[in-house]
Amino acid sequence: MNLTLKIWRQKSPKDRGAIVDYKVTDISEHMSFLEMMDVLNEQLIASGEDPVAFDHDCREGICGSCSMFINGEAHGPSKGTTTCQLHMRSFKDGDTIFIEPFRAKAFPVIKDLVVDRSAFERIQQAGGYISVNTSGNTQDANVIPIPKADADLAMDAAACIGCGACVATCKNSSAMLFVGAKVSQYALLPQGQVEAKERVRNMVAQMDAEGFGNCTNTGACEVECPKEISLNNIARMNREFLKASVD
Repeated sequence: MNLTLKIWRQKSPKDRGAIVDYKVTDISEHMSFLEMMDVLNEQLIASGEDPVAFDHDCREGICGSCSMFINGEAHGPSKGTTTCQLHMRSFKDGDTIFIEPFRAKAFPVIKDLVVDRSAFERIQQAGGYISVNTSGNTQDANVIPIPKADADLAMDAAACIGCGACVATCKNSSAMLFVGAKVSQYALLPQGQVEAKERVRNMVAQMDAEGFGNCTNTGACEVECPKEISLNNIARMNREFLKASVD
């Protein structure tokens, strides 16, 4: 298939940036979206032009680094799919495809389609972990009974890959689905109870400090999330935060 690509090009964080048109030809419908981008970059390099910068790593839908805004949708038109798992059969011959970076105040553009998502890392560092005292009386986690329903919900929350699609999709650039998932995966398990109050207070405070907006319950984050993380995690985070604030 032959395609017209309208791609955001921005040389540096201080550069103004603009949409630039490119043509690609003979693209197989079996290619992934990133493979199509590789073809374009090979063409640009061969002609002496600067290739389009974009993030990628595992290309297996696990790491979340392949974050692109494609035709106005985070990760493109396929539901529950990361950009690297999106295939060109989702498009038609002759299509025009708009490709932009995730846009949010807390995700500044570094170059082209690459944004700085280290704000998520700082939120994790604020409390998204469990500290374990292993001095002599450690209990094996496998012997702690946990209701299967709780274990399943914790695993569902832990499926969040931190790609930032929720932020890019939200009209307020809210990170509450991400933070809600990271809080929930511990709040649902007994191992997470010791630091529960400190965790949710610190993570919410860091989220606010990073400049993310608030949630207004439009639900766009859940719709565009490639791992289909539930809005219920935001409600759980709010309950955990309320308990931590009044106790």
